Amino acid sequence: MKAIVYEKYGPPEVLKLEDVPTPDPKDDEVLVKIHAASVNAADWHFLRADPFLVRFMNGILKPKIKILGSDIAGCVEATGKNAKRFHAGDEVFGDIFDCGLGGFAEYVCARENALVLKPANLTFTEAAAVPMAAVTALHGLRDEGRIQSGQTVLINGASGGVGTYAVQIAKSFGTEVTGVCSPSKMEMVRSLGADHVIDYTKEDFTRSGQRYDLILAANGYHSIWDYRRALSPTGIYVMSGGSMAQIFQAMLWGPVISMTGRQKLGNFVSKPNQEDLAFVKDLLETGKVKPLIDRRYPLSEVPEAIRYLEQGHARGKVVIIIQDEIRNDRRL
Repeated sequence: MKAIVYEKYGPPEVLKLEDVPTPDPKDDEVLVKIHAASVNAADWHFLRADPFLVRFMNGILKPKIKILGSDIAGCVEATGKNAKRFHAGDEVFGDIFDCGLGGFAEYVCARENALVLKPANLTFTEAAAVPMAAVTALHGLRDEGRIQSGQTVLINGASGGVGTYAVQIAKSFGTEVTGVCSPSKMEMVRSLGADHVIDYTKEDFTRSGQRYDLILAANGYHSIWDYRRALSPTGIYVMSGGSMAQIFQAMLWGPVISMTGRQKLGNFVSKPNQEDLAFVKDLLETGKVKPLIDRRYPLSEVPEAIRYLEQGHARGKVVIIIQDEIRNDRRL
């Protein structure tokens, strides 16, 4: 099969399209013929070993996992002897991060509990854009943020992969949503259902005097003290993306601030699971959430796709087309 492989850490140029053996499913796995995959920040973090802690997960000197890609959508080709949930021909999607990645290839083996049936109203391309970003947004809002109907919710970084899902999921819980993004993306964020949209180049929401019950930071440059100022007296700040300095602030100061008052501040690590992906599937099938795809690339152009995502300007998700025809226009 064809796959994008890397033998050493570095920039996207170290990724190569190669012929590698098609894997065989273990007893509890299924073999999936991948139609589409999507690119996440985790891919370039693993590619560059940035932060350095990645090397403790994936090899100090060179990567143990040689094929990146965690979000996939495709058809089940074969099943292990103990795999009972899916059958050959089933259309599935999921996040295979905990299965050892491998999504930037024509085939991959994954445990059954990493996958769910693809929504019938979504294409493979659309389904591949969902798992990691949407489940991360769900975990940040529902599990860490304790979202409730009627609350005021702010999404900082509302136009990115996690942010576009966070806006829609927050609306599905019956909240009043404010999205923060660049001026060129404001109409897009409004189209996702945001009640208010702030142009971060013209307004600093942390100094506007407005207070929010829940803030999800999917991106942005504010310190934890700025976010605290924008919270209601019992508000919750959840960080799901940002710089290393912001991560360390949330890890070190978040628990201290949370213990000294009624506000709760901190970050979290989202873990993929079948139950929450099924929850997101229901939102997709009912039309409450829809994938937003910025660009599509063929498998051979994974390096270019990762390079584009790293620039931080993507409107929603970047998808790799593996089995389907690729459109001439890569932007929606």
